[in-house]
Amino acid sequence: MTLLIGALTLGIILALLALGVYISYRIFDIADITVDGSLTFGAAVASVLLVKHGVHPLWASGAGFAAGAVAGSVSGILQTRFRINPLLAGILVMTALYSVNLHVMGRSNIPFLGTVTLSTYCEQWGAKVFGAPETDLWGWTVSSADLTMLILMMALVGLIAVALWAFLRTDIGTAMRASGDNPQIVRALGGNVENYRIFGLAVSNGLVGLAGALWAQYQNFADVQMGIGMVVWGLASVIIGEALTGASSVGVAIVGTIIGSILFRQLVGIALSFGLNPNDLKLVTAAFVFAALILPDMMGKLSARKAQGAA
Repeated sequence: MTLLIGALTLGIILALLALGVYISYRIFDIADITVDGSLTFGAAVASVLLVKHGVHPLWASGAGFAAGAVAGSVSGILQTRFRINPLLAGILVMTALYSVNLHVMGRSNIPFLGTVTLSTYCEQWGAKVFGAPETDLWGWTVSSADLTMLILMMALVGLIAVALWAFLRTDIGTAMRASGDNPQIVRALGGNVENYRIFGLAVSNGLVGLAGALWAQYQNFADVQMGIGMVVWGLASVIIGEALTGASSVGVAIVGTIIGSILFRQLVGIALSFGLNPNDLKLVTAAFVFAALILPDMMGKLSARKAQGAA
């Protein structure tokens, strides 16, 4: 049960990353590789504020969001103002952020030993709410701190998901979505497509940076390589969510993306429990995303052939 709660918590935290990828991938049709750098950038900024400056965890997490937003804005500016291919712009920003993250952190890894983080508060709150360091959950003995962290992350991600849904239904959010679907019409109506893209990528990578800050506090350390390949995680979550829900509306797509992240983390946990070599995890993840990308099209063609045969 402890492993299950841990997998659920991490899946919910990384749902913020998946929501960020949803914005760039589904609204602007960009596989934004900036994500791999902005996740670590958010974790790096939060870790330095926590460990070296004793900043409150909530403010440090907010700074992680701001750091990711800056990275996304730079990527958007490269794409819109300098007319650089979105894929290449993401690669440039991600590559630059590796060195930036090393300068911010001062080393490749920062442990949170003795540092007050959200995990620290969850330990205190868990002991007060449940009355003991451990509690009974459906017959299983689990850590009160882990359970409190799970509840806190569920509430936080739920609140952010509702805020994102509400924002995408506003005039600005609708115009941003329209600029991704049909930029010519938005320009004809007097909208600034370039500014919408910059803003959208800032929000996207801000969510990713926040995910990095929360992830670092959950695992009690930040590492310069923690963001490698995470764009694939986000893509997998979006694709799984769409396959499960159909993504008939923005709200359904957001819920599906969160479910996809949680389910994907569970699949990874199951694979590791069955003896998967951790060194093969990225390879298996890439293979899974490849299968998720081609299976819907293959199933559609198969259904069409069956329909033609029946006719």
